[in-house]
Amino acid sequence: MNAFQRNESKETLFTFISAGDDPPKGDFPVRKKSPKLCGSNYPLSIAFIVVNEFCERFSYYGMKAVLTLYFLSFFHWDENLSTAVYHAFSALCYFTPVIGAIMADSWLGKYKTIIYLSIVYVVGHLIKSVGAIPSLGNQAVHVILSMVGLFLIALGTGGIKPCVSAFGGDQFEEEHTSERSKFFSIFYLSINAGSLISTFVTPVLRGDVKCFGEDCYALAFGVPAALMVLALGE
Repeated sequence: MNAFQRNESKETLFTFISAGDDPPKGDFPVRKKSPKLCGSNYPLSIAFIVVNEFCERFSYYGMKAVLTLYFLSFFHWDENLSTAVYHAFSALCYFTPVIGAIMADSWLGKYKTIIYLSIVYVVGHLIKSVGAIPSLGNQAVHVILSMVGLFLIALGTGGIKPCVSAFGGDQFEEEHTSERSKFFSIFYLSINAGSLISTFVTPVLRGDVKCFGEDCYALAFGVPAALMVLALGE
């Protein structure tokens, strides 16, 4: 085979596609577009993300609204110990986003990180609620259950914190920049709304509702737990 034949055989390996031709479907897979919300450019999935974030923030701040009172009146701890544990829990919640970011970027991806750590979050809330039932064991049992629950809540809330907003932004196509910007405004509105409403609602559940002859901390922690279960279902 001469040099011209060799060059000609190499050229046959390449296929040139003009601007008006459709590329072969097998070689260029087309990305399926997500369903839109009410015929707009907003993906349907962002509605679930916004509701999820509202429920998650309600559950977190609703639980924190009565946490110090729980330590003081249910455990009968002094103010110094109650304040120290409260701030240690808050600090842990702001440290665990590092863990969530590492899990999402180097191992599971954003979606699986949100799902798995939301399950951890729900389990923490449920354990925390069970630990607030007075008839369940002695004070040592209550303390152990509450601390385990708080640790899991800190791991869950901090782990999903760096993932949810980024995952919401990923739902938009590149050309829909204005819709993406409006989504983040609505997203942060849902965060503040959930936090504000829970701060008023949860103390009312604790003080105005009596269970087991005492202030109903089990209900005050149980409603945020139910909201987190709803968020996971979304």
